[in-house]
Amino acid sequence: MSVLKIHFWGAAGCVTGSKFLVETPSDRILVDCGMFQGLKDMRKRNWEPWPQPPSGIHGVLITHGHLDHVGMLPRLVRDGFKGPICGTAPSLEVARIVLEDSAKIHEEEAERARAEGYSHHEVPLPLYTLEDVRATLALFEPVPKDHWENAGTHVEFCFRSNGHILGACFIEMRIADKHIVFSGDIGRPGDPLLDPPERPKQADVLLLESTYGNKNHPDIDIESSLQEHIHAVIAEGGACIIPSFAVERLQTVMYLLWKLVRANKIPNLPIYVDSPMGENVLDLFERFPHWHKLPMEDYRQMRRQINVITEYRDTWKAIDDRRPKVVVAGSGMLSGGRVLTYLSQLLDRPTTRILLVGYQAEGTRGRNLLEGAHELKIFGKYIPVAAKVIQLDSLSAHADQGELLDWISEITQPPEHIFLVHGEPTAQDALRVKLENEKGWLARIPGLMETIEINGSFL
Repeated sequence: MSVLKIHFWGAAGCVTGSKFLVETPSDRILVDCGMFQGLKDMRKRNWEPWPQPPSGIHGVLITHGHLDHVGMLPRLVRDGFKGPICGTAPSLEVARIVLEDSAKIHEEEAERARAEGYSHHEVPLPLYTLEDVRATLALFEPVPKDHWENAGTHVEFCFRSNGHILGACFIEMRIADKHIVFSGDIGRPGDPLLDPPERPKQADVLLLESTYGNKNHPDIDIESSLQEHIHAVIAEGGACIIPSFAVERLQTVMYLLWKLVRANKIPNLPIYVDSPMGENVLDLFERFPHWHKLPMEDYRQMRRQINVITEYRDTWKAIDDRRPKVVVAGSGMLSGGRVLTYLSQLLDRPTTRILLVGYQAEGTRGRNLLEGAHELKIFGKYIPVAAKVIQLDSLSAHADQGELLDWISEITQPPEHIFLVHGEPTAQDALRVKLENEKGWLARIPGLMETIEINGSFL
């Protein structure tokens, strides 16, 4: 008997910063390498030294390309990692787009802080640079889904389609006599653009996300809800701002708006999609048609009809457009991106509606709005909140509690170990209780930086 170790370097007791180091007597494989987001104390962890030297890690597997799953890869590479970074082809392309955008934002914020003097540091530095990203991209190795691959002496892995975003997968691992499942972020059965998630059939060890472990999304007709809010904006002569994650939610919202216009359910008012990163991700739908269910003819018509903004000067033209309008812009939690420029100008107007369509992590501007903040700090200034704020949970890309239970429904033998990750404490505890009451499964909630030891037979 030898010991298998799982180190919970992120997404433990919190939603973001996904990092799980799997250690065998001969292998060290990192599953995801995500950035912490939200509260300042959590974000500061992105600057801390690695618990183990990156040079000693043999490989990285990524579940999907969101920033909280890949955002620290350039830092890992800069600090000495030289192994392969494996993911599905669309996941690696999404990661490339996300990381290049992230590096630009970090470089721009460091320069702005230096120029305007609002940093506590004498010389503000970016978390990483575009040069660091280029070094990271050189290590990307695409791996097809549904194929078992070797990741080390004792480690085999396989990617299984998981919905959520383009290319997203959960990861199955075979290590010695153990079958381990890393859920990643689980998508939803009724996603307008993606096929339902596949389900795992077995797991001796299960790391299960719990973002919405304490709630079920409302069962509403999302198109009718969007239609209602847009008609209200038209009547008020205002603007409907939909902050969206540039990967998947932006494309989904764009598709739903296009369907409403095509069906004459809303007038052909100005619809601005303002996200250079979102535009780049949209291109991937044409490159990877087998990873989604959007008909290519619909895709091309949508591209022709909706005004996609890429140049920053056109952002200001959209703001100055006095007609009732819809703006879809990144980022989804208001943590950066073009949406902040719109909010800096329109947040203090009662004719503005803000539709929040994704998860809002603790400490983000999006969460602050949901909790009734009377002002937001944007670009170093406080902007009063007069806009109406509405949450549309039914557009979330994350499985809710019922869908999480459905996702594990084909695992016939109870796992020996269940760890709830990617959730805030209240959501995790609710899911823990639900698993015990409905399935008789006992789950643990690991702490950040905790290490779990599991006995296994290594030949």
